[in-house]
Amino acid sequence: MASATGIPEDVPGLLRGNRGVSEEEPLLGRRGDASQAEGQSLLMNLWIGTAPLAQAGIWILAGIIWGGIFSKKLIFFSAHPLLNSAGLVLVTQAALILQPTHTPEQKRAGTLAHAGFHIIGISALLTGLIIIEINKRGPGHEHFASPHAILGLIFYITILIQAVVGFTQYSTPNLYGSVENAKAVYKYHRMAGYVIATLGLATVCAATWTDYVKKVAHIQHWAVIVASVLVLAGVLPRVRVQKFGWKKGEGRVSVTS
Repeated sequence: MASATGIPEDVPGLLRGNRGVSEEEPLLGRRGDASQAEGQSLLMNLWIGTAPLAQAGIWILAGIIWGGIFSKKLIFFSAHPLLNSAGLVLVTQAALILQPTHTPEQKRAGTLAHAGFHIIGISALLTGLIIIEINKRGPGHEHFASPHAILGLIFYITILIQAVVGFTQYSTPNLYGSVENAKAVYKYHRMAGYVIATLGLATVCAATWTDYVKKVAHIQHWAVIVASVLVLAGVLPRVRVQKFGWKKGEGRVSVTS
């Protein structure tokens, strides 16, 4: 869990208490726009930088889904979209709370919070998977017959692999041969996280074309898509390019060894 150190250029920002001390810059914005300041509560990471866009998007998305489900008679299947949307809310918080950390102490606290959100979030997602598999056991139900089902299967598999890799990298690095080897995989874990998050949102968007949503829940495609775009607009600009082994400067991004 190596961190960048050094004196930031934006000293006035630090004096105002709204800038971190990391030299790492977010993908979009200025240095410190999404850095946890010294002494700042970890929970503030859920709101600094562009995080409010992500929060608005994920809670609007959950509200759209919950509103569509609760406005109709609840059935056994209803638990599937409710649990999956709740899981997405939690894994989004997991990403947001860890992104701005940069000192060793912040990273340790952020990693524990990140893991906690993921444990609860993935538990909800897996329960949602169990619900739909039980529901599909009845007659007349096809497996993986829609883009939503196919994307969902890929999402479940990849997020489980991601969770196992993240846990073992941090808790049992010797499984990778050494601590340094485990650290070398971190950047791929981070990259995969953003891809999987996008896949999860795409799965939700695809759900709006399923028969249940079109004929029963009546959730609008455009509303879900807009909310999903908001989530990405809040999460992706806070990506720290240096954590991928890239160097940002003079309007371009280059790969560093």
